[in-house]
Amino acid sequence: MNETGNEFQKHAMDTWQVVKNRMGLITLCFILIFAAAAILTYIMPRKYRGHVEMTIERITQDINVFDRNRGDSLAFTQEYIKTQFETITKPSTLYPVVQSLDLMKRWELPSRQAALAKLRANLETQSMLRSDFVSIDYYDQDPQLAANIANEIAKSYMAQRNFIETEKKQKALTVLQQQISDQEDLRRQAQLRSQEAKRKAGIVGDWIVGGGSSLNPGSDVRTSEENMQMSREQLLMQSDQDILTLQTEIDQISSLSSDDLIAQASGLKLENQNIATMTSKLQELQVSREALINEGRGIKHPQVLSVDSQVAQYSTLILAAAKAHVAGLQNRLDGAKKKRQSLQTYNDEAKAEIMGMQSLYNEYKTAKDEVTYLEDLLVKMRSRFFEEKAGIELVKSPATIYAEAEPEGKPSKPNVPLHLALGGVLGLMFGLGLAFFLEYMDTTVKSLDDVERHLGVPVLAVVPKGVGVLHRASGHSPDSEAYRILRTNIEFNRKTPDANCFSVVSGGAGEGKSTTMVNLAYICAQGGYNVLLIDADLRRPSLHTHFDVSHATGLTNYLTTDIRLEDVVIRTSVENLFFLPSGLLPADSAGLLNSQRMVDLIADVKSRFDLVLIDSPPILGVSDASVLANEADMTMIVVQHRKLPRHMLLRVKQSVENAGGRVVGVVLNNVDLRSDAQYQYYTSYYTYYSPTNSPTGSGAGGKTRRRKIKAETVATALASTRSKPRSEGDDVF
Repeated sequence: MNETGNEFQKHAMDTWQVVKNRMGLITLCFILIFAAAAILTYIMPRKYRGHVEMTIERITQDINVFDRNRGDSLAFTQEYIKTQFETITKPSTLYPVVQSLDLMKRWELPSRQAALAKLRANLETQSMLRSDFVSIDYYDQDPQLAANIANEIAKSYMAQRNFIETEKKQKALTVLQQQISDQEDLRRQAQLRSQEAKRKAGIVGDWIVGGGSSLNPGSDVRTSEENMQMSREQLLMQSDQDILTLQTEIDQISSLSSDDLIAQASGLKLENQNIATMTSKLQELQVSREALINEGRGIKHPQVLSVDSQVAQYSTLILAAAKAHVAGLQNRLDGAKKKRQSLQTYNDEAKAEIMGMQSLYNEYKTAKDEVTYLEDLLVKMRSRFFEEKAGIELVKSPATIYAEAEPEGKPSKPNVPLHLALGGVLGLMFGLGLAFFLEYMDTTVKSLDDVERHLGVPVLAVVPKGVGVLHRASGHSPDSEAYRILRTNIEFNRKTPDANCFSVVSGGAGEGKSTTMVNLAYICAQGGYNVLLIDADLRRPSLHTHFDVSHATGLTNYLTTDIRLEDVVIRTSVENLFFLPSGLLPADSAGLLNSQRMVDLIADVKSRFDLVLIDSPPILGVSDASVLANEADMTMIVVQHRKLPRHMLLRVKQSVENAGGRVVGVVLNNVDLRSDAQYQYYTSYYTYYSPTNSPTGSGAGGKTRRRKIKAETVATALASTRSKPRSEGDDVF
């Protein structure tokens, strides 16, 4: 969570930094666009508004005979309101306005189309969300004309819509009237069919002749013949039941043997009443025979034979009675079958006759129901027709005007506060967008990270913007602390104590290289270093201007003649600080600097001074700086903040390294601390740790190895300088 917050804070600070850096551009864009908006607003013509407020009524568009609410429900939609709202701006609504107010002549336009275009250009319509309210606004330089046109547009819309609605209903009524005529023809045909069916069915009134059944629409037809048919059906069912019963009984008796038939004769429900008596007598005889047999009489005994004779006689009688009963049942079965056959034949004939009559009855009933339906439909259609016809004469207003347009006292256009506000917002947005675009396209060095990420060397110091020549300033300057940091970093980045010769280069002119060298030399001299400044920029020398001396005699004289070093080195007004001017500008400066005399000079001054600083021309322009970078121990690059592109800075380093030099670090110069807040932390303690507050004074902050110029050399230089006359302003010792 903290990392997210820190990341957000970092992005916010970066954004604010861009705004601060480009504040001038943003302010300029804001002023220009705001001024343009103000000028356009001032020169725009003043227009007055004609304002009309009204509601669009939802009128049923279609005539519906059966569902009276259907048309209304279709009209009550937002799509309907939107469609009606858009018709206000259509030519069919606006052309009558052009004609009624004679706008072609008033505006001196050649055609109706031109008048329509102007009318539309100044017309604004607006519909309220979830409401039927609409507003019509027309703007014109004449307040009365603006009000008249707005009112006329509302009236034209109402008239146009009345015409369209009336025309629709007239067409619908014509179609409905034709449908009524067609329905009347269908009804007459249905009536004819009903009368013919009635005649065929023999129907008088709404009752069936001889049947007494009603034929009202929707009722079921049931005649007396149908009732008789139902009775015959029941008789057939009863006959089938009787036949089945007789057949079952016959089958049961026929399946018995003679002995079984005699034994079960009493339970067979035979029609002979003597069967029971004979059966009883037979049983008594059988019991008597068993008793005789049990008494020991044989089967041949006269008494046994007498009983057997009687048993045989009774058995014969019983069998004969059973056979007679079966014969009677068979006769009854045959009669039942004949009766059923007769009933079936009669029933089929009656059913066929009834079916024919029922078809006639149904045909009449269908025809009568059709006539009734058509008559009901005609009643509805006629009722709807007369209602709509009366509605055309009493047309409902398609819109209700709640506020008519009246001439206004002050113009509505242009809206000065709105235009100025939009101009300000657009100016601010354009300025911010341009600022961020330029920041995105800007590839110059903006931060310490840019230098260290692209070059891989440290930033030795950050020099604030507006720092002048320190040795000319009165009193203590807080900006000198930046050069103290530079002095300390240089000391710590030296390979060996003998590596005390530094060439100072830059990518281009005007990056503050010379001022940086002078101030660094001054700070080092203050710290007790014996410092020699060599102006080796033989193209455009400038170091002599910082000490108000002439560069007529200097490095080039020493390299081209046998003059002594003491004769060209100048003691400055700053203690421990010496200066070797450039001398007269040669034709081949690169060849002169690449000579053995120059190599010997550097070796000589390295042994005499604690620190030697060589000023070089821009390394990307000429080859002189590459020669000096090769001859010096280390090279320091001075980069002006937000000036040199990153790829050019990389080329500066590559040029030094290709020449055999070693880049010790970069001095980021001319940093605007007010706009680049990230550097404020780097330089915020300059004042706090000034010599007046610091217990260490102006020293280097630690023990430093220094070498002094040999006493005899210095004495010789002093004697030489005093004995040799110089031009005015050269003697600064």
